[in-house]
Amino acid sequence: MSDCIFCKIASGEIPAKIVFEDDVFVCFHDLEPQAPVHVLIVPKFHVKSLDDLSKQDEQKMGHIMVSIKKIAELLELKEGYRAVINTGEDGGQTVEHLHIHLMGKRKMNWPAG
Repeated sequence: MSDCIFCKIASGEIPAKIVFEDDVFVCFHDLEPQAPVHVLIVPKFHVKSLDDLSKQDEQKMGHIMVSIKKIAELLELKEGYRAVINTGEDGGQTVEHLHIHLMGKRKMNWPAG
């Protein structure tokens, strides 16, 4: 999708502070961090939200989810972390490209929101 900011970051068209990337996703620091460590994990394929995933996305999304542990280790999130996927307007999604917020290095509160 040519006007999607996350697609542009994933393709390298827009620079970002990259933490990790492979052929399926890119992970970079959030420009408006909500924790001392706050990165975004963004699929390199465009999908609007969790609601728009299909069976053919299952293997790639599984790869992304399993990779969160590796990213947490790279970021030294030894005391724990939070992974969040916002979906839709009421869910707090502000960019229409599925992404995972990975946050840590502070105590997270509950309930969220």
